[in-house]
Amino acid sequence: MAQAKAHANFVRIAPRKAQLVVDLIRGKKVGEAIAILRHTPKSASPIVEKLLNSAIANAEHNYQLDVNKLVIEQVFVNQGPTLKRFRPRAMGRASRINKRTSHITLIVSEK
Repeated sequence: MAQAKAHANFVRIAPRKAQLVVDLIRGKKVGEAIAILRHTPKSASPIVEKLLNSAIANAEHNYQLDVNKLVIEQVFVNQGPTLKRFRPRAMGRASRINKRTSHITLIVSEK
């Protein structure tokens, strides 16, 4: 069975936040998933929607799959490198702020 993949690497969003959005669309039909993402008020939803559109385009162009039959087979978020930043605090101290990044992978296939 043909599968089409799309990756979004080094996305500047914490994996835990992206995971919440990704869990909503796992196993859904492509049209339904886009509708869910459009109406989800999370900062990760436009990123995941863009990735989904990329996977659909890959399926259509590279594997000649029927867009109407596409289903999200797999979607997962892995942690990317963390950007470390420092914030000044009271009494001359400093505390670290971790700006986390994500690697998001989405796989669609024909049902």
